[in-house]
Amino acid sequence: MTLDRRTVLALSGALVAGAAGCLGSGDDDGSNDDDTGSGADDGTGRQPDDGFDGYDVPEFPQLDLVTDPDVDEAALAAQVRGNVAFTLALLERLREEEPAENLFVSPYSVSVALAMTYAGARGETAEGMADALRFELEGEELHAAFGALEDEFARRNEDGEEVEQPFDDAGDENDGPAFQLNTANALWGQEGYGFREAFLELLEAYYGAGMQLVDFAGDAEAAREEINAWVEAETNDRIEDLLQEGDVSDLTRLVLTNAIYFLAPWRHDFDPAETAPGPFTGLDGEETEVDLMHQTAELRYAEVEGHQLVELPYANRDTSMVVILPAEGEFEAFEERFSVDRLAIMLEEMSQPEVDLTFPKFGIESRFSLLEVMADLGMPLAGDFSGMDDEGGLEIGEIVHQSFVEVDEEGTEAAAATAVVMDESAPADHVEMVVDRPFLFYIRDRPTETPLFWGRVVDGETLQEE
Repeated sequence: MTLDRRTVLALSGALVAGAAGCLGSGDDDGSNDDDTGSGADDGTGRQPDDGFDGYDVPEFPQLDLVTDPDVDEAALAAQVRGNVAFTLALLERLREEEPAENLFVSPYSVSVALAMTYAGARGETAEGMADALRFELEGEELHAAFGALEDEFARRNEDGEEVEQPFDDAGDENDGPAFQLNTANALWGQEGYGFREAFLELLEAYYGAGMQLVDFAGDAEAAREEINAWVEAETNDRIEDLLQEGDVSDLTRLVLTNAIYFLAPWRHDFDPAETAPGPFTGLDGEETEVDLMHQTAELRYAEVEGHQLVELPYANRDTSMVVILPAEGEFEAFEERFSVDRLAIMLEEMSQPEVDLTFPKFGIESRFSLLEVMADLGMPLAGDFSGMDDEGGLEIGEIVHQSFVEVDEEGTEAAAATAVVMDESAPADHVEMVVDRPFLFYIRDRPTETPLFWGRVVDGETLQEE
């Protein structure tokens, strides 16, 4: 790529790849002190929401890394908002199926896998995919931005070596795990099939997605096992059996895969001696005893109309978890009206008081078929994918996403993978926040403003199952 570093960072920040929320680069604890830009529609198809009563909606997001005069900041800001809107629409559709279940997903992984698929779409099919995924950039400009983001994550992972033994604010050594942020892409194509060289070269150039030849037609099961083995290796064995029996067949000609793995210690870790059993009230009103961690630290925090938000930085300072705790008894109403504007207001209201935080240890594993979900969002599954091959007869047969997260006193481990199967057609100075009821959270990469994972916790009974 010929992009200079400033432009790379700017495009990376804009292409949040299915972002669940966007924060500015701010200070070491994730502050975002500058005003930001917003549009009129969140793009989810719901009635536009101007945010909370009595609060002015700030501009959102801020692209303070854009210095190249040739970069259109308004277009990039629109792209960020579009990706946030895609994530909100995706989450809304997923929770409709199991509204009382915990959920965890990587919008980044889904977007990358489908952006690679989009590279082979043409005509109305490409337009439909772009609309469903809320892409604002087009063609090679879009893929270059995704490639820049992948490169930036690779650099972030290299810098993570510096925090293998992070230190807390008192200068004491913290024996937490080393920081890792790994992403990988790969193509799995039918041997002897006529894939277009331009398609393969584009995905190799911008996504590092080399072609692995397999024999779906002769032995689909062996091909499935090979793909699954790659996913397991790239996610530190956290994502197993991504593709299950029946997901690929002798009609499969191509599978596009993305895998992401994240491991990071907290900047302010929780003392295990302060972890104790306590009640967590689920969405159904039932109380379950869970292990609740505790810490008191200066953290980025906001409270708007009784809804609380706190940011927990990781030791490398470039990533953080943002926890959103709706007011008691208002989780469903909050989630239903949650929008880009509401997120922007909460981020704008952040200050850095001493926070007395109680937060549950938890683990979530999720697996979804996104075929109907993406169709409901308006994405064509069949149509013109002639940019992939010489035959022009491929269609999306399955979209599979699987994810994992574990949060404890030391930090967070998370992983996710996505496979797209192409078949031949045939406030105060001291505040308290007790997370003992349904909440939302996401993990972000701060310098590129990229939310990597998103989750909702509503059921305490399965929260800490081994």
